[in-house]
Amino acid sequence: MEVWTLSWPVMLSQLLITMVSLVDIGMVGRLGTDEQAAVGYATQFHFLTQSIYFAIGFACVARMSFAIGAREPTRAKKALCASVALALGSSLVFAGPIALFPETLLVGLGATPQVTQLCAPYLKLMMLSSLLLSVSLMIESGLRADRDTKTPMRIAVFVTGLKVALNFLLIFGMWGFPRLELYGAGLATLISQMLGLALFIGVVVRSPINGPIGIRAKDFRNMSSEFNKVARIAGPSVIERVGMNLAIFVFFIILASYGTVAIAAYTVGIRLLSFSWIPGIGYAQAVATLVGQALGRRDIEGARKAGWRAARLAILTALLMAALGALFSSPLAHLFSQDTEMIAILIPFMLAMCLTQPPLQLHFTLAGAHRGAGDTWTPLVTSLVGTWLLRVLLASIFAELGMPIMWIWAAMFSDHLVRAVWMTWAFSRGKWLRKAFAT
Repeated sequence: MEVWTLSWPVMLSQLLITMVSLVDIGMVGRLGTDEQAAVGYATQFHFLTQSIYFAIGFACVARMSFAIGAREPTRAKKALCASVALALGSSLVFAGPIALFPETLLVGLGATPQVTQLCAPYLKLMMLSSLLLSVSLMIESGLRADRDTKTPMRIAVFVTGLKVALNFLLIFGMWGFPRLELYGAGLATLISQMLGLALFIGVVVRSPINGPIGIRAKDFRNMSSEFNKVARIAGPSVIERVGMNLAIFVFFIILASYGTVAIAAYTVGIRLLSFSWIPGIGYAQAVATLVGQALGRRDIEGARKAGWRAARLAILTALLMAALGALFSSPLAHLFSQDTEMIAILIPFMLAMCLTQPPLQLHFTLAGAHRGAGDTWTPLVTSLVGTWLLRVLLASIFAELGMPIMWIWAAMFSDHLVRAVWMTWAFSRGKWLRKAFAT
């Protein structure tokens, strides 16, 4: 099955990235709860910049896969160049201010002075690595649009392995290396991203010059015809990601009212449960390519079938992952923390997020189908409604009323449930087809 063939390397890449994220939390957790909370705060900013690159990456996939399906490799190359330029510009706009004013932003999110002091240097390194990541993700998106999901997977294996090794050396100062603690974790991320980008550039240089990936310097001068199209598709997605992350920042401030332990529990819990979201991410990437290429061939029925097949796979996989997450929630909580107060918050959070997996993965997948067709407005509207009118509004009401933290987790569930219902209805209507041929 094409969906699975394209999905599993993406899933493995995401699995490796998630495992490294857990290694970060596990290693930093040996330093203390304040350090874990500092990683949690920095992660919110990292997710903001990364999500913007993902938004542009989906626009890259939409334009490139459509051109590849239509057998127009030159147009695909222009779309890739435009995506790289747009991602680099976005990284300067979003990551730059975060790197310049980390203390101000952290205090604004409710971080304590101790956490702010620990987090600021680490956050600067994360934003610098984010600049490198912007280019890597565009090349990765281009490869996936060309149905090559194995090359990004191989690079992910190398980058994650290097990151873990550098973490071990630089956080704890092993084998004669300096003990840099949290700063060492950030430095490990930066070095591994540098080498990962070098590998992606090597892939581009070795690609045939007449193929969709073989871009050269002169191609950037000829990208103007695609730049506006990529930006027009990416625009709503960027607004979606910024709006969603701002909502999560507000949600984080609400959560901070429950104390640093709640922030640390949320940070660990999200990292642990992110394993179960990986299939939805993989299916979204795969179905975006399949829908885009099918529409490039004018195969409307093939595009519809690809979307529904991916949706069924997402739900079945989500049920399995949710069951496993619920079964192992307690052992995992005790593995990543010895703090009884934190464990008491972490286990109910993990169970609540297990219930969230089917709707979450379903709307992930169908949003990928819409984006592959160039329709980024529908995911934008559903995301803003879910995050702001449900997650943030309900959580703020519950916190103001002094309700237990379990109600905050319920607000997150309502967000994903409404988005899943909306995306299913929108895909069945088929309005996204008009978007595909309009771009």
